[in-house]
Amino acid sequence: MGSGNWEVTGPPCGSGCERPPRLPRGVHGQFRSAVCLSGLRWFRRFQEVTWTHLQSIASNYNVSYNVDVRFRSLAEESQAVAQAVNRSQASVQGELAQLKAWVRKMQRRGRKVDTRLRALDLTLGERSQQRARERKAHKAQRDALQDSLACLEGLIHSQGARLAALEGRLPVAHPGTAALGPALVPTPTQPEELSPTSLKLQRDRQELRAASEHGGPPQDSSAPLQGRREPPASGSHRVLSGTAPKDPRQQAWSPQEPGEICGVGPTLVFPNASTKNVVFLSPGFVTALRALSFCSWVRMASGRLGTLLSYATEDNDNKLVLHGRDSLLPGSIHFVIGDPAFRELPLQLLLDGQWHHICVIWTSTQGRYWLHVDRRLVATGSRFREGYEIPPGGSLVLGQEQDSVGGGFDSSEAFVGSMSGLAIWDRALVPGEVANLAIGKEFPTGAILTLAIAALAGGFVQRANCTCLERCP
Repeated sequence: MGSGNWEVTGPPCGSGCERPPRLPRGVHGQFRSAVCLSGLRWFRRFQEVTWTHLQSIASNYNVSYNVDVRFRSLAEESQAVAQAVNRSQASVQGELAQLKAWVRKMQRRGRKVDTRLRALDLTLGERSQQRARERKAHKAQRDALQDSLACLEGLIHSQGARLAALEGRLPVAHPGTAALGPALVPTPTQPEELSPTSLKLQRDRQELRAASEHGGPPQDSSAPLQGRREPPASGSHRVLSGTAPKDPRQQAWSPQEPGEICGVGPTLVFPNASTKNVVFLSPGFVTALRALSFCSWVRMASGRLGTLLSYATEDNDNKLVLHGRDSLLPGSIHFVIGDPAFRELPLQLLLDGQWHHICVIWTSTQGRYWLHVDRRLVATGSRFREGYEIPPGGSLVLGQEQDSVGGGFDSSEAFVGSMSGLAIWDRALVPGEVANLAIGKEFPTGAILTLAIAALAGGFVQRANCTCLERCP
């Protein structure tokens, strides 16, 4: 290798290169190697750049191709969606058309139904008005019938009292018959002979019956009736059967001894005012009562009136009471129906220690009530628990006043004395039935309670089966 500058002209060695000037062997070889190495490096770099560029072009081409494929796929999907939307729209339009047709049909039906409803409403309104008028007319008729019935009941009791007062004179007018208390009951073994006096009595009875059919309104007063009771004739005789006679020929009995009350059935004796002295009537009222008749023979052993009857329910312990503790007048008794409603009834006649027959009668029709003592009407009134109904299912006791169902007794309200022939009806007895019961002529039918079902609850109450009341202890 020698000193000096070497210049190389022409392209690097390679294909198509011109041959450089001939150099010395050693220098020429080194130069040629260097030139070839430099050209090789340049070619490789160019090749890499070209390859990179080609790869970029290929990548861009692939991306473009993929985007085009994606666009075509999206176009197909969009077309399918559009077709589906079109089909759905056509289906919805068809359904909407059907719905509109159905709505129009329902509207037509609705108009028809509205027309029918208006016609029905009009018809119902007319019928309702007609029924209201009919109910009003029926109510007026019912009120009129109730008023007439109340008037008739009052008239019957009034005329019955007058008839009883007239019959009280029979022992004097017709001495040929047996005297039974204040009334006359012929014995079946002695035929009655008609006399001028008895003929006149029959005419009087016919006049009374005619007056009962065409008479005026009944008395309506809760005060005692004056001038209605006559003292019983001396040696009088009352006979009573505990049950209704089966044979009409047995509807009258001959006296065993003058002044005796016979054949009345069991007798209950309450010797003192102990709270243990109580008698239960079970079962009590099994149905609701809109009318009531309570009748019994009673003898008071003390100078005051205790509790004859007490009926209590869960909601009211004084549904029906006959007691004398709270009475303002001596010898008066409170007749309670559905406490606190009550009426005060005069029973001073019972304080003489003798046997007396009492009947307390009530009906919800106009709230009418009557008190009979020894078949005499001594008190009457109206508007007492009008339209009321005594409910069933309670506790019914004799001799004590209940402050709770079946208990809560007070010795100051206890009954001291005797009861016999007690019976209760679910209807209002008429005066004739009361009179027949008091004189032992006939036992009214339909009694719902008697002493036959009486159950003693301990204490000192005695049950006696006396032939006649005067022989009872």
